[in-house]
Amino acid sequence: MTDEELAYVYWALSDAFVDTEVDYEAIARQTENYDPEEIRRILYHEIAPVCHTNLETVIPMIWSAFNLENLKADIESMLSMRKNSYFRRQKDKLLIRWLEFRYSYIWKEIKKHYKS
Repeated sequence: MTDEELAYVYWALSDAFVDTEVDYEAIARQTENYDPEEIRRILYHEIAPVCHTNLETVIPMIWSAFNLENLKADIESMLSMRKNSYFRRQKDKLLIRWLEFRYSYIWKEIKKHYKS
């Protein structure tokens, strides 16, 4: 996956964390040309750790779409911190497990719209 394709996948998956009705079918259409397991990994290891707080606030800041440049910068920063800190990696492992549990419905909804 090129950097441009990855950014496109980031932006598509981030739609699951906005404060409007989520179009899971559209997310599936935008990501269906890639390995589903890689999309799932990106969802829970890269997107959810950055975007999940938007769904957990009383008044979410992001209603319609995340800013792609800010999203990419936030993910790159998180990945860099994860790479450079043993403690951050351990903390993120726990966070990712919780996110996979808490937001398991997101992957189920996306996956059911993939063509078999």
